Amino acid sequence: MKRRDILVHACCGPCSTSSIERMLGEGWNPVLYFSNSNIFPFEEAQKRFDELMKVAKIYELEVIREIYDHESWLKAIRGFEKEQEGGERCRNCFAYNLAEANAKAIQLGFDHFTTTLTVSRFKHSPTIFAVGKQYERFEAIDFKKQGGFERSNILSREYGLYRQQYCGCEFSIRP
Repeated sequence: MKRRDILVHACCGPCSTSSIERMLGEGWNPVLYFSNSNIFPFEEAQKRFDELMKVAKIYELEVIREIYDHESWLKAIRGFEKEQEGGERCRNCFAYNLAEANAKAIQLGFDHFTTTLTVSRFKHSPTIFAVGKQYERFEAIDFKKQGGFERSNILSREYGLYRQQYCGCEFSIRP
């Protein structure tokens, strides 16, 4: 089977585990892309990047890291800070991250890109797909299907990965 290269917007190590397994099984050659300026604070973003690097080492995959620019992300979601989790703030966040991934895919010559965000049972995949369909290169893969979320939990425990307790932005932190 010929492997197809795909740039994968990876939000964290745990969500990447079962997503990578599935992509490899479907004949993809994933290159992980860590572009998550939504994650707050920076120390949390660094922790999630470190966990992604552990996963990349296990699967022997390349990781590309984007510059952290939380101020740019805040501008993208301005006016939606008080929105409920799963609302317009999240949609704008998806739009921000997928635009970054699309630009990187074009820059690096990838014909395909996707995101691991769909593995989470807390993320509405149809909303992510609606945002992604504006990009010709976007592959709408629902990684939570086929037991993806459950598998990511199993693999995260097996690999000893840090599993965060909130989506990433300061507005999703619950006291």
